[in-house]
Amino acid sequence: MKKVKLPQATIARLPVYLRSLVILANKGEQIISSDGLASLAGTNAAQLRKDLSYLGEFGTRGVGYEVDQLINEMSKWLGLLRDRTVVIVGLGRLGGALVGYQGFSEKGFKVVGAFDRDPAKVNTEVDGIRIRDINELKDFTKSIVGGVDIGIIATQASSAQGVANRMVSAGIKAIINFAPITIEVPDGVVLRQVDLSVELQILSYYLQKG
Repeated sequence: MKKVKLPQATIARLPVYLRSLVILANKGEQIISSDGLASLAGTNAAQLRKDLSYLGEFGTRGVGYEVDQLINEMSKWLGLLRDRTVVIVGLGRLGGALVGYQGFSEKGFKVVGAFDRDPAKVNTEVDGIRIRDINELKDFTKSIVGGVDIGIIATQASSAQGVANRMVSAGIKAIINFAPITIEVPDGVVLRQVDLSVELQILSYYLQKG
């Protein structure tokens, strides 16, 4: 695997390519053209070929790409050849739904812990996962062999930065924040902000322009 830094836009497209390839594999398809894969992924063949060029040399001119080979290579680049452990903080409606989301386990992401500060929720269970007090996060993370890979914040905005600080202190190096506020993390910690209200506003823009 090349030791190169992929462009952010390419990283964002790789999971879409991978999803399309898995669909093809499940249908028994062994070869796919650049035009065919690009169409499935919602992009164009030139962009697809450019993205794949960062990963290595694949495909045969006039024939196409081997589906299984691309699945394997993209899985390597996305770090999906091993299971990733996940904890969720904030067991409201969104957090509770995320705990029970089967798509995580299907993609190799295992929810190992759920945390909240509400005494009414602590020590109850959601889909077989016991909700723990947020103060237990650091000790719990240390108890997991290899630590916890990813933390998901599904709290109210006012609590999000404090939760992120706790995650960083616990050694979690990748965080997804669903709370509607921008939070800060130190260098070396990867942060993804997912604000559904912002996405709705973007959609609203396109609706008014339509």
